[in-house]
Amino acid sequence: MINEISFPGLFDHVFHVNEVAFTVFGKDIMWYGVIITLGFMAAVLYAMPRCGFFGWTEDDIIDGVIWCLPAAIIGARAYYVIFQWEYYREHLNEIIRIWDGGLGIYGAIITTSITVYFFCKTHKGDILGAFDMVCMGFLLAQGIGRWGNFFNREAFGAVTDSFLRMGLTDIFGFTTYYHPTFLYESVWNAAGFLLLHFASKKRKYDGQVAL
Repeated sequence: MINEISFPGLFDHVFHVNEVAFTVFGKDIMWYGVIITLGFMAAVLYAMPRCGFFGWTEDDIIDGVIWCLPAAIIGARAYYVIFQWEYYREHLNEIIRIWDGGLGIYGAIITTSITVYFFCKTHKGDILGAFDMVCMGFLLAQGIGRWGNFFNREAFGAVTDSFLRMGLTDIFGFTTYYHPTFLYESVWNAAGFLLLHFASKKRKYDGQVAL
């Protein structure tokens, strides 16, 4: 489906956005999933060259990904289902259908944080150093991942006439302007990531960045 999105206060251009990035064996692969994956990959690639500074190795990062990725997906889905339980208790067969949408980033953060803790215990590694590294990865991944909301035309705020307004055109050709809250969060995440990235180089103790 092609959607029209505009930012008249910023650009003299209307974006014609397709939610579908490409199709594989008849299955649509959505831009939302592609962008979230890119965000996750960026976090991993960021951690690889810096992991030694936090008391870990590149092999540890790969092992951690194997532990944390499933936990993040399960947690994100579980969080969404719990807060939509009125619907899912009547449609139990749809609980695992994440390809139809429905993930909560808070659930992913909770389950990943717990998984990181037990990963560190199992590998006898520095827990606080791991959290220093992971918190920056979260911000980087979320800053990128929020752009999935742009392609889905979601996670916007109240109606506004601000110069930052985002215009969403409906099927009848009528355009309504909203706060692009996905953009606000993306920018704040990026700013937070950069701040912590440079601050981490002068950290005085393990856990300072996470704190």
